[in-house]
Amino acid sequence: MANGKYDWGLFVFKKRLSVQQHQRGFAISLMQHLVIPTFVIDAHRRVMIWNKACERLTGVAEEDVVGTSEHWRAFYEKPRPCLADVLAMDCVDKLHEFYVHHHAIPSELSHGLRVENWCVMPKLGNQLYLAIDAGPIYDDAGNLLAVVETLRDMTEHKRAQIALQQLATKDGLTGLSNRRTFDENLQIEWQRAQRHGSPISLIMADVDYFKRYNDHYGHLSGDECLKKVADVLVRGLGRPTDLVSRYGGEEFALILPGTTLDGAMIVAQRICNAVFDLNVPHEKAEGIGFVTISMGVASLIPEDGDVHDILLACADEALYAAKHEGRNRVVSAKE
Repeated sequence: MANGKYDWGLFVFKKRLSVQQHQRGFAISLMQHLVIPTFVIDAHRRVMIWNKACERLTGVAEEDVVGTSEHWRAFYEKPRPCLADVLAMDCVDKLHEFYVHHHAIPSELSHGLRVENWCVMPKLGNQLYLAIDAGPIYDDAGNLLAVVETLRDMTEHKRAQIALQQLATKDGLTGLSNRRTFDENLQIEWQRAQRHGSPISLIMADVDYFKRYNDHYGHLSGDECLKKVADVLVRGLGRPTDLVSRYGGEEFALILPGTTLDGAMIVAQRICNAVFDLNVPHEKAEGIGFVTISMGVASLIPEDGDVHDILLACADEALYAAKHEGRNRVVSAKE
């Protein structure tokens, strides 16, 4: 009887073990064939599972990473933790160090994380924008057994998002900032100059006789002319904080924070000369024969209560004077 109980207990144990092994095998097989790129690391950050979808996404074969901690090589050129590693190392408080330009939010999984990140994908030689989820798996005692990481390719969505953002802020023809972006930046820099008591300069520029150029050479040539002038304007700026925008039609505006009138005049004259040196023929430009620009420069140290319309009015007045005095020149608001 005793042997019968022993045999029955042994049978039940083996049955349970067989069921557990079957379930484990089924779970592994399921992960292997998921359409979602997925990999699993153990508590020591060694890869346990690297599924077929993950192979397709990264170009890295399963046999190259399983049993190693080299999975970072599939996504980055230099060693750095993947999201699953952050959980395995229990250093979630340092997440911002690894995903400094991205945010993490709780996932539906307990203690899970979600981030978005550009990955360089060294094996494939391209960049992908991935949405990444990672969730830990614990045993009944609360010990970490594994971390599962899933990946979604969001590259097309991200690029479309960037393109839409650029449409909202960029001029479609020249690629410069548009009027809306100019207005927003002028307000920001004006307020900053007020707080710090620093100068802010504004240059208004207008392509001379541009209507005549369009009428004579055609609108396509006119567009190319504006692109060439825009390129000179960009190259003429000296600092990342400076901004050049297409203000409207053939008119451009340049914001130079922290720049005095003398400094702005030097910038404007350099640009004016560079446009002339393009040697773009303009048969209808009186007495010159080439495309030129006129520029009006104004500079102020804003005081409390002042509005940036004052600076705009001064620069516009100076531009009008440059046109009136013969074009192809720079005039400051104080003259």
